[in-house]
Amino acid sequence: MKKRIIEGIEVQAGSGNVFADLNLPDADKLKIKSGLTIEIIKAIRELGLTQAAAADRMGLTQPKVSCLLRGEFSNFSERKLMDCLNRLGYDIEIRVCETSEPIGHLMLTHA
Repeated sequence: MKKRIIEGIEVQAGSGNVFADLNLPDADKLKIKSGLTIEIIKAIRELGLTQAAAADRMGLTQPKVSCLLRGEFSNFSERKLMDCLNRLGYDIEIRVCETSEPIGHLMLTHA
């Protein structure tokens, strides 16, 4: 990562994945799960759902919805988070493409 000085303060540019910047294991998966969680939170808000209504719609308990709304996603699989988005009325597309790097990356994009 590049370092530079701005107004006397050393600043280090991030990689675009805060989990990788923190050297956490499975950083790509954590980024995907956090992105899916953000989309779930946005969907619940846009739909105007209470936690109980969101729980019913997603097939979760209200306490689990509360955890998601606080950004706690570690106890959820990527698949379960995708299922929650589907149940909230969102399609998910998975695209596979070649990379010029020796190892590919997981990415989440949204329309």
